[in-house]
This record gives sequence, C-alpha cells and structure tokens, in this order.
Amino acid sequence: MTDMLASELISPAPEGSRRVAINGAAGRIGEVMASHLSSRYRLRLIYNRTVPDDRAEAVAEARSSGNAVPIAGGHEVAVAEIADLDAVQHSVAGCDAILHLAAVPSVHAPWDAVLHTNIVGTYNIYEGALRAGVPRVVFASSNHATGFYERDGLPVGPDMPVRPDGYYGVSKAFGESLGRFYAEGHGLAVICLRIGSFQPRPRDRRQLSTWLSYRDMAQLAWRSIETKETYGIFYGISGNTRGYWDISSAREVLGYAPEDDGEAFAAEFDPAPGNS
Repeated sequence: MTDMLASELISPAPEGSRRVAINGAAGRIGEVMASHLSSRYRLRLIYNRTVPDDRAEAVAEARSSGNAVPIAGGHEVAVAEIADLDAVQHSVAGCDAILHLAAVPSVHAPWDAVLHTNIVGTYNIYEGALRAGVPRVVFASSNHATGFYERDGLPVGPDMPVRPDGYYGVSKAFGESLGRFYAEGHGLAVICLRIGSFQPRPRDRRQLSTWLSYRDMAQLAWRSIETKETYGIFYGISGNTRGYWDISSAREVLGYAPEDDGEAFAAEFDPAPGNS
C-alpha cells in the first residue's frame, strides 16, 4: 500500500469498541481496511502465509500458540488457514463481526483455485462465525457476480439475477447465496458488497464508472458492520457520475454517502475537445 511499516498505518482503537476480525489481512484491501478502520474498532487481523515484516514476531507467536496475540493500539493478530474450519472458528471467537476479504482475486482463476479459498473458505467463514457466536459477516463479493451485464453494455442493480463472467464471479455469487441461507436459516447477519475497482484513483476510462476509493470502501465496511439489516447485497463504488452499477440501495438502506467521484479524474482519460 505504501512504503510505511504496517504498524505505522494502524491507529489506536477506542476503548470498548467492537472487536472486528479482518481475514485476508495481508491482501491489498485488507491492509487498507486495517488502516482506515483501526480508529473505529479493535481489530483482529487474521493472517496465513503472507505476513508484514513488522508483524512477523506476533504472528509467529499466534501460529505457535494457536491463539490471538495482542499488538499495539488494542488490536490483535491471529492465524488461520481458510480451508480449516476449526482454525477459522477459533480465529474469530470473541469477535463482534467479520470482514471476510480472503479470496483468490484473479478474474480468470481456474476452478481448482477458487474452489479451495473462495468456495470452501467462504463456507468456513459463515459456519465458523455461527459456531463461534459471531453475529455478523461482511462478505467481499464482486461486480463479477454480474459481469456479463457489463459485457452486454447494460446497467445493473443488486436485485437482478446473477450473471457471473468466470469461475471467480461464480464463487462470489455462491458466497452471496450461501450468505442468504445462513441469514435466513441460521440468523447470521450477512451483508454482501459487490466491490468495484478498488484503487487510490481511477486507472483508465472504464474506472471513471467503476472506481471505489479507499475511504468510500471503508465507509461501506463500517456501515455494513453497524447496520441493523440482517441480509443485503449492495454495489460498492464511489459516487461516480458515470456509474452504471446502482448504489441507490446502499444509500437508502446502509446510509452510504460516498465522498468521491471518478469524474474528478475525467480529464486524464477523456479526449481533449477537437481530438476525438
């Protein structure tokens, strides 16, 4: 995310605040969310193979002991292999919510790759939360759960049928459906966020429509954690003037009020007058 140490990006948590687990904490979204949410919640950052250098000692202790280990600011680290249900359950015990970010992120990932982490792993998060008594999961879904609408040039809202454009999208549609089962069948609150182009700024013309800024993603995360809604699917983009994924339900239901708009960067990608 930056050249700073991971520990330098974390703020002290408010005393008595919710304990929120972030799995996939070593990933790009996980690092950014840890930075943005650390001043609001007591975080438990869950790692497996990839670990920031300045947290290596604490993570090694957590791996050896099998328990969460305190770090500065009222936060903790823990270790769990996403495909190990018992380890997942133990890693989230005592938390008030889980931000489920761990995934094979490649849009073109083959079936075997998404099966282990995105399919089995997501089941383990829901089931582990249920067994551990964690009341809420925020699931990082993706716009690729409905990717074929975009290929056809169609605007899309969260109430439309899924049209995944690859095994990755299939895995995210699966996670949404499984989340609904756990919400309605077991009383686990599940909010699914179809994350758009998560970048510090748009990188191309398409992302003027699909961009999700860091602070807008953080807002979606905390609103999903704190809402009273027990199930919902919401698109996660900034307030982009050219957006074609409908975020009206996120505004109305979650109270989402995006602060950024990709249009601020339009001059970088639109042809100058007379040069089109």
